[in-house]
Amino acid sequence: MTKPLNRITGATAMAALAGVVAAAVVLAVAELIGAFFTARATPLFALGSTFIDFTPPWLKDFAIATFGTNDKAALFVGMGLTIAVLACILGVVAYRKWALGVLGVLFMGAVIVGCVVTRSGVSGADAIPSILGTVAGLVVLRRLMVPLWGLHTWPEAPADRDDDARNQGGGTNRRRFFATAGVTAVAAGIAATGGRLLGAARSNVTKARDALTLPAPAKAAAPVPAGVQSPVQGVAPWLTPNNDFYRIDTALSVPEINIDDWELRVHGLVEQELTLTFQDLLDAQLIESHVTLTCVSNPVGGNLAGNAKWLGLPIRDVLARAKPKAGADMVLSKSIDGFSASTPLEVLQDDRDAMLAIGMNGEPLPLEHGYPVRMVVPGLYGFVSATKWVVDLEVTRFADNKAYWTDRGWSERGPIKTMARVDVPKSFAKVPAGKVAVGGTAWAQTRGITKVEIQIDNGDWAEATLSDEASTVTWRQWSYEWDATPGPHYIKVRATDGTGEVQTDKRADPVPDGASGWQSVMVTVQ
Repeated sequence: MTKPLNRITGATAMAALAGVVAAAVVLAVAELIGAFFTARATPLFALGSTFIDFTPPWLKDFAIATFGTNDKAALFVGMGLTIAVLACILGVVAYRKWALGVLGVLFMGAVIVGCVVTRSGVSGADAIPSILGTVAGLVVLRRLMVPLWGLHTWPEAPADRDDDARNQGGGTNRRRFFATAGVTAVAAGIAATGGRLLGAARSNVTKARDALTLPAPAKAAAPVPAGVQSPVQGVAPWLTPNNDFYRIDTALSVPEINIDDWELRVHGLVEQELTLTFQDLLDAQLIESHVTLTCVSNPVGGNLAGNAKWLGLPIRDVLARAKPKAGADMVLSKSIDGFSASTPLEVLQDDRDAMLAIGMNGEPLPLEHGYPVRMVVPGLYGFVSATKWVVDLEVTRFADNKAYWTDRGWSERGPIKTMARVDVPKSFAKVPAGKVAVGGTAWAQTRGITKVEIQIDNGDWAEATLSDEASTVTWRQWSYEWDATPGPHYIKVRATDGTGEVQTDKRADPVPDGASGWQSVMVTVQ
């Protein structure tokens, strides 16, 4: 009994491998053919985007807290493992009962197609890559099953299962299986890579962005004082480089939008509906402003905040042309990828210079930060204001509409809380006794920072030295010289904003309206 049992076990393991190879073919063929369709039509991006849409707030918050800006990479890894496990199961099912395996593959294909066609900006024709990928996967799975059926007889297998393998020995069937699986896996890898390269070659958005020359602003950004940067080495740069600026959004595939095709529709509770083109923005009276943006998922002491110089059209000018009607209190902004944000109407009409941004740090917006146009609204967390790839502004009421994350339990308005952060020394760092430089960053957009205080262990609060302030909508850096004595110590920090309000010590999770509390950094003085 041992030999037949080992043969069955080995064939089952190979059946699982066959399922994985077939799944790879599904994805690879869809990737290759998808190069000629919408980028968001490929199975991985469609499945991942659908998963994000149904992600509960606690899981999203956990992913960002755990993986930070690598949350999308972690999602792809998790998806890959899940697909591999399901493929193994389908492979074994197909080996034991082919008809049931076929139904399983077709069901998974239908799920993929459903995810594709329900994405924003995707047409029914974009399901073609997934359909053809599913068909190719079934063909490959069948070819891999034939030599396996020659190793062992299952009553539920198709009657012709051994037609190609009846007269071959077990060793021949195994060699045939592994040869077919190996060649197919290599071909799938080449197809997937080719699809990516072909898609990149067919895209001219990056070239168009690189060739775009931004107009000079009608109102340039105010000069930045010389002393905005903390003197403590290791504190984050006052101006965040584009490549280092945090990215948190719901787009797995960065939308590629041709500026000649981009339009912004302004409608809803307005007297005059508008449609703006990108050329309209280039021809408008643009303003330039340094603004610090913060993600609502940023934990206490986190790095999901960044400061940049933005170029764009004031949204208040657009709304002035549209003339909102009485009773309107919210603007629902929508991205081309389906994301939406609810922003209080009065915030977009006041003097804080909320804008439709087309430039970031002196260059066109990077694709991953919203090219060609995104919203930048000082003083509000990004989930209610910082819509990237924006294509629609609907003037409405909070009572009538909910946005992407507010519909999932987050707050409606999202004002940024006062926060101070220790950048140096890092938590669990070891430092020498004596004079130790402590430094960091604090923010309270639209209110400004007037004081930062440091507490060592449970001692008295001591006032830190503030760097120069560029404006109330940017963060402010600080420094402190600590006379450190040997042993373990805790450094706490808190800030006071321009209204005189001291940062609260009450701990709160990011959900539903942003984290709060004092950061505490543990260091060892040697």
